[in-house]
Amino acid sequence: MKKLLLFLFPFFTLAQQVSNVDFLHCSALVAPNFVTKTIDGTVTYKFKVLSEIDSIRIDAKNMYFSNVTLNGKPVNYKNNKKELVLFEGYKKGTNEVSFSYKAMPKQTLYFVGIGDGQQIWTQGQGKYTSHWLPSFDDVNEKVIFQISVQIEEEMNSLSHFTAISNGELIRKTNSISWSKGLKYWLYSYKMKKPMSSYLVMLAIGKFEHQTETSKSGIAIDNYYKPNDADKYPYTYKGSKVIFDYLEKEIGVKYPWKIYRQIPVEDFLYAGMENTTSTLFAQDFVVDESGFNDRNYINVNAHELAHQWFGDLVTAKTGKHHWLQEGFATYYALLAEREIFGEDYFYYALYRNALQLRKAAKTDTIPVLNEKASSYSFYQKGAWALHVIREAIGEKAFQKAVKNYLKKYQYKNVETADFLNEIAAVSDFDVMKFQKEWLEDYLFPNDQALALLKKNQSIRLLFEIQAQKNKPYSEKESFFMEVMKSNAFYGLKKEIINQIEAVPFNEKEALIRVAMQTNEVEVRQSVAETLKTIPASFLTEYESLLQDNSYDTKEVAFVNLYKNFPENRAKYLEQAKNWVGKNDKGLRIVFLSYYLDFNYSNANSSQYSQYLFELLEYTSPMFESSVRQNAFESALYLEPKSNKMLKNLVNAMVHPKWQLVKFARDTIRNVLKKEGYRDLFSSYLPDLSDVEKIQLQRLLDEK
Repeated sequence: MKKLLLFLFPFFTLAQQVSNVDFLHCSALVAPNFVTKTIDGTVTYKFKVLSEIDSIRIDAKNMYFSNVTLNGKPVNYKNNKKELVLFEGYKKGTNEVSFSYKAMPKQTLYFVGIGDGQQIWTQGQGKYTSHWLPSFDDVNEKVIFQISVQIEEEMNSLSHFTAISNGELIRKTNSISWSKGLKYWLYSYKMKKPMSSYLVMLAIGKFEHQTETSKSGIAIDNYYKPNDADKYPYTYKGSKVIFDYLEKEIGVKYPWKIYRQIPVEDFLYAGMENTTSTLFAQDFVVDESGFNDRNYINVNAHELAHQWFGDLVTAKTGKHHWLQEGFATYYALLAEREIFGEDYFYYALYRNALQLRKAAKTDTIPVLNEKASSYSFYQKGAWALHVIREAIGEKAFQKAVKNYLKKYQYKNVETADFLNEIAAVSDFDVMKFQKEWLEDYLFPNDQALALLKKNQSIRLLFEIQAQKNKPYSEKESFFMEVMKSNAFYGLKKEIINQIEAVPFNEKEALIRVAMQTNEVEVRQSVAETLKTIPASFLTEYESLLQDNSYDTKEVAFVNLYKNFPENRAKYLEQAKNWVGKNDKGLRIVFLSYYLDFNYSNANSSQYSQYLFELLEYTSPMFESSVRQNAFESALYLEPKSNKMLKNLVNAMVHPKWQLVKFARDTIRNVLKKEGYRDLFSSYLPDLSDVEKIQLQRLLDEK
């Protein structure tokens, strides 16, 4: 009967296993293969059997095993394609299991890029490391991992791939196989403290890095692709400041021996806080203009904060997920306050409050629920912490957090564990707080409003908003006074947005003052809201094309192109060398408008060259953000291009779900148009097996 219950209730079994068996250490050698998109490895786990148990399970999705030994002897085992199940050969006390395995992961371990641009990276959270490394989906099972990574490459390669995993690099060696014409690199990494399996990571690619050192002596290794060296200062701007600030603010020294940040292509999210080694999206690798549009500061601070909140101390279940995301979000805001100032901090809290209040109209799931939305876990969780900090004071809050981290380091926690530490240092009513902020889906707007009003800029913002329904003539002098002041740029943007519908001749003086502030964000608001550009304002508006912002340049270019057809050739000439951010947005905008403008001259060599470039950007050689931009333009300019449409089919097998959805939805739509069904059907013989399956599914849809 007991075995039958184990079979019927696997989740109960996992919970029971953590109580009865303690996995201590993992030593693994893994060898991912770019060509076959597989991973082979050998793994040894040390574990203690604490009390009698019928079977011991290691999570392993769709893997093949061989050479399974337990305490040095071959043993029978079961492989149900979800777990490696051990049922003999272990004893009470310390044991050791070793085995070899092979897997072709469909998720969690991703192979991206082509040639020297190839990369391998992992994303374990929510998808589980057990798809590429036999490990534990239960976050309560914490293990000390030691991962060695073997990679191979052509012997004549001018640069070599770097492999990164968790912990300190303890060994790096290389060897050559003359018969195979290959070089082999072995990177060995070692953790000294335990962590949950979802935080185990791999990143393989052609990287360089620079090292900064924190005040406490921790090495901060910041990675980048070799051709991005000039973007390093802007990508990692503030990294050391953030690190030093968080150590001081949290009051507990960074809990690991080293910290790394590695940008990877086509990453599924903004970033991921793998223990010691954060992965983040290549889109955050920016130059000076890109920094003004979308910088890495917040993500940088958020993922670093997770090294304490999530990695050092981990929530027991999804119900308490806010203990990770709420903390990381709040400490990221505090770090941004350190860099950008008090007004920026309060403005961010204000915008989050607006989002939460709006979300509460339809989202009725509270924070303390494993099905809560990201807004609840992240933004509302952060707001909840701000409420506590403001209520009990900065020093008491810091003391409670320090006690919480020290008491539960390398362990798992529930919400009560944190709130008990708050109660221990203050008379704060934690039960009332929990009901209002964590168990009620509504956003306590009055409490939030009272805290926001502590900031002078927010009070001024509310005063500006109160003018909304007044005639412009009655508020012009007030708005002009704010625009000429050193007020926070968010307030000036609010003014420009509020007067968008006011005729230009009435607001001209204010708009000219806004342009003269030379604040990137304020001038961008002018570019966005002034859809019709008066001839008298042309020279001033054209100056936006020189702003230190790719977003501003794009908006200004498009508006000028539409408003002044007689100047289109001039604007195209100005834009011909623009590239823009990582998504090549400006370059694709230029190509699109050039090709449209010169359609009558489609046989020219220049036209052909630019069309070829645009279509090339839809290929697998480029990141998903580039490809999607290019697809959208190419579908308008060259809708039946075989090259583009085949690349669209290929996009359906991309690892990034956003591109997959775009490609699938686009093909569905064009299949409704005349001629496209036959066109796509003609591609089937030339497609790979996985591409063929995806396309055939769409062709078979009714």
